[in-house]
Amino acid sequence: MSRLGVFNSPLLLGFDQLERSLDRLAKNAEGYPPYNIERVGTNGLRIVLAVAGFAEADLTIELAENQLTVRGRQADDPERVYLHRGIAARQFQRAFMLAEGIEVTGARLDNGLLSIELMRPEVEPRVRTIRIDARGAADAPIDIAARRGGR
Repeated sequence: MSRLGVFNSPLLLGFDQLERSLDRLAKNAEGYPPYNIERVGTNGLRIVLAVAGFAEADLTIELAENQLTVRGRQADDPERVYLHRGIAARQFQRAFMLAEGIEVTGARLDNGLLSIELMRPEVEPRVRTIRIDARGAADAPIDIAARRGGR
């Protein structure tokens, strides 16, 4: 069964990967851990996750194909005997889709808050004129490989 999505418009070509990424992120929409996203200066962003109880060694941050993934895993201490356990040692995975060109510049853990610094570089508008071939062969296939060298 095919589903209709926002990217099925004939005006939006080549966005299949973005649609798959959005689907993947929607499946990862659990509410734990809570987080903030802050603007820092003109081109900076900061993601702050509340990871109380997690040590630096319990956390992993990965960037793969514009998806930033933060994972937390705590090991239970077999030496501890709990009379009441209200703070669970729970695992989590939180993913963020980054726009093309955004760079992760650093991360730090301070007082139970994991801050991930991001920078969006200045993008200069790129305008390119496309040459129109007026040979008259309307149904002749266009050799894209041959034209790639002529950009």
